[in-house]
Amino acid sequence: MQKLILICALDRLSDPGSYGFSVEAGGHRVDGFVVLRDGECFAYRNSCPHTGSPLDWVDHQFLDIEGALIQCAVHDARFLIDTGECVSGPCPGESLESLQIRVEGGEIYLLGTA
Repeated sequence: MQKLILICALDRLSDPGSYGFSVEAGGHRVDGFVVLRDGECFAYRNSCPHTGSPLDWVDHQFLDIEGALIQCAVHDARFLIDTGECVSGPCPGESLESLQIRVEGGEIYLLGTA
C-alpha cells in the first residue's frame, strides 16, 4: 500500500525551480529534491552518483544558473531534469536516483510505503 508523504505546496517552486526536502518514509529518512519545469515535477534523491554527496550547497538550489540542468555543487556534474542522467562532469552516463511523487490538490507528495 502506498502512503502519500507531504513534501511541499506546489506554489513554493518557481518554474523552473527546485525544492529540497527530508522526510520519513517507510521507517527511513529520505533526502531528496523536486524540480518544476514547464509545469511538470520531477524528484530525485539528494545524492550525487559520483561520490554520494548532496548536490546543493545552498538550500533548495539544485539547478544551474540558466535553470536548464540539475547541477552538483561539489563536482559541477550536470544532469538532465527529466531523466536525471549525467551529461557533463565526472560521472557521464550515470543517473540520479528518481523518487516517485504525485501532485494533488496543489501539493507535492512523495509516494512511500505504509
